[in-house]
Amino acid sequence: MTTRLFHVSDVHFGVEDRACLDQVAKAVREERPDALVCTGDLTQRATHQQYKEAADWFRSLGVPIWLNVGNHDMPYKNLWERFTDPYRRYNALREAVAVDSFETPDVVLVGLKSTVRIQPRFPWSDGFVTEQALSETQKELHALQGDDRHIVVTTHHPLLGPKGEAKNPTIGGDAAFAALGQAGAQAVLSGHIHKPLDEIRELAGARIRMLGSGTLSSRLRHGAGPSYRALTFTKGEPIASELRELEPSA
Repeated sequence: MTTRLFHVSDVHFGVEDRACLDQVAKAVREERPDALVCTGDLTQRATHQQYKEAADWFRSLGVPIWLNVGNHDMPYKNLWERFTDPYRRYNALREAVAVDSFETPDVVLVGLKSTVRIQPRFPWSDGFVTEQALSETQKELHALQGDDRHIVVTTHHPLLGPKGEAKNPTIGGDAAFAALGQAGAQAVLSGHIHKPLDEIRELAGARIRMLGSGTLSSRLRHGAGPSYRALTFTKGEPIASELRELEPSA
């Protein structure tokens, strides 16, 4: 028995690439993955209209949806809401279209929040794993101790910086990577950098496979085009990952 997941990220409704979204939707209809994971930045500016468009698209897919919040998913113009209730719009979308938990005989997904409403540095777009967020994820992982399925953490920001660079742009990322690995996480799915990522990294005795998808928007970076991943999980076997690169709209 196997479990198939599609992993997308950084859809950025508001500046989305509709042709790429159509290609993903077509693949979902034809292949019927067990779920679609989107690791954040569902919108560009967290407007009500952008959230409505995101909800319509996710709902149209007809498969379980697993979501993470990204830095673009908090209000940009309504500062009062950003500081008092930053995840209200995201939570409304999540309640409308997403599942609260996902597990099969092959894999268990566990979420980690890597965003905060305000940071003691600029840019605020970079990752920040708070002690509370890490503690909540660790609690879920500890409840899975001894589980022989694939234990996969999903988050928006990569927990480690690029290889060879001393500075990690995600505050708390090093500590989170080590703690999650020691608690049994085998892989981390992420987005944010708009560039596909597939690396096995080691830190403080933890060894985790980091898997990232590119964007499905017009906000292309690093010379990378739009992309998503098709992941296959079979208990007792390595995770199989197929990167699917798409042609951007003109």
